[in-house]
Amino acid sequence: MNSIINLSGRGQRSPWPSRRKPSTRSLLLFPSLILTLVVFLCYYYSVSRYALTARNSTPSAATLRCSHSILSTGERFLWYAPHSGFSNQLSELSNAALIAGILNRTLVVPPVLDHHAVALGSCPKFRVLSSTEIRAAVWDHALELMRSGRYVSMADIMDISSLVSSSLIRTVDFRAFASLFCGLSMEDACSSSNSMTQAALLNSLKQCGSFLSGADGNVNKCLYAVEEDCRNTVWIYQKEDEDGKLDVFQPDEQLRKKKKISYIRTRRDVYKTLGPGTEAESAAVIAFGSLFTSPYKGSQLLIDITGAPVDRSIQSLIEKIEFLPFVPEIVRAGKEYVEKTIKAPFLCAQLRLLDGQFKNHWKSTFIGLKEKIESLRQKGSLPIHVFVMTDLPQSNWTGNYLGELVQDIRSYKVHFLKAEDDLTVKTSREISVAGHSLESGRVPYVFDGVDKLRKNCSPKDLPDVLLYIEEVVCSCASLGFVGTAGSTIAERIEGMRKYDSCPHSSSTSS
Repeated sequence: MNSIINLSGRGQRSPWPSRRKPSTRSLLLFPSLILTLVVFLCYYYSVSRYALTARNSTPSAATLRCSHSILSTGERFLWYAPHSGFSNQLSELSNAALIAGILNRTLVVPPVLDHHAVALGSCPKFRVLSSTEIRAAVWDHALELMRSGRYVSMADIMDISSLVSSSLIRTVDFRAFASLFCGLSMEDACSSSNSMTQAALLNSLKQCGSFLSGADGNVNKCLYAVEEDCRNTVWIYQKEDEDGKLDVFQPDEQLRKKKKISYIRTRRDVYKTLGPGTEAESAAVIAFGSLFTSPYKGSQLLIDITGAPVDRSIQSLIEKIEFLPFVPEIVRAGKEYVEKTIKAPFLCAQLRLLDGQFKNHWKSTFIGLKEKIESLRQKGSLPIHVFVMTDLPQSNWTGNYLGELVQDIRSYKVHFLKAEDDLTVKTSREISVAGHSLESGRVPYVFDGVDKLRKNCSPKDLPDVLLYIEEVVCSCASLGFVGTAGSTIAERIEGMRKYDSCPHSSSTSS
């Protein structure tokens, strides 16, 4: 035989296929594929079932995004976004009350915002935050005030009880409204001892605020976010011949070209635009942006409603909101300071020296005060009592006219309040305990958390009430008032003096 069989098998390939032992990887591969397939089928089934359930149970965006609590109240609300300093916020509260009365909506009363925590921008220069942006900023700041224990309602400072008791408007505290609108526990956001729980709740509330701001647009029967602002609209009421016409103030050609502005300001009747028969009317909540207005170039920047000849109740509301007093605790404190500390006829000087444009006008601010004091020196006996309210710390009075007044003790007796004074601290505590906003505001029957809000969301830090007491004191100054030109605080004090908010006593009469 020519072929030789190698029994050892070495060096030659067998004609028959060898049977190798399977690897561990091969053994595990098949079960893994089976497991992956099972997981995928389960996931697909669950997602499909969820989508089908959502389709069947959620027929509209309203039930998706609007809490059942707010819809079940049967009420219609008006929310707005205040901003800037306290005097501006007070002006917006009055404007919001007026529009809520016209539209027959429950006014959501906001907190007192930190000074300039939210800024609008310049209406005359057509450079402002959009309504959506400013609503989101105000909502976020309100949450921060609650989280930090510094929440104080505008209704805790301003006495709006006469508006509510006379049924001119209805109000609800922002905290109660937010709980209803978001379907979340606002009191837990104020008090939760678990930081993770509180953080999660605040995050949910922030998302709710984004929805309320109009970031996702309007939702039928739930939300109508008003996008009109001072760049394109002047709200009017019962002026048939003006509705739809151009306002007298428009951006000039230079501004149009420089800023590429295309805005046209139109006068629009707020009732016809947002009242019965309109898209906005059916929404549970109408959300405005800024409601600040002021005179400018023969017009108003946003709201020009000075009378309601056909509607007597609105005419009465217009007259009432022209002057809103402080709550009794603040009024009592101011009068107590006048009667127990000053105890004599006095002059009030409101000197705004550090904020904004005012820091560049010290000379003109002091000139008016000097002239008034010199006229008093020529008329009456010395010393002349002067109450000073200013943003300039007393440590910086040296070297200016205030320092001169303090040093001349024969001619002048200078009075001023401080945040740490007993009277100020006592009044702060009284405001914290009183809780006027939750007491006077309307609480829909579906909301049962008022007691919890009062317990958990009252300010943990004493509110700053110094400015308000100072304004009351100045309203009682029988020797006159000298205010800083252009200051809204000065305008507020002039209004208080006009309405005789401090009946003269023996200590304030000359």
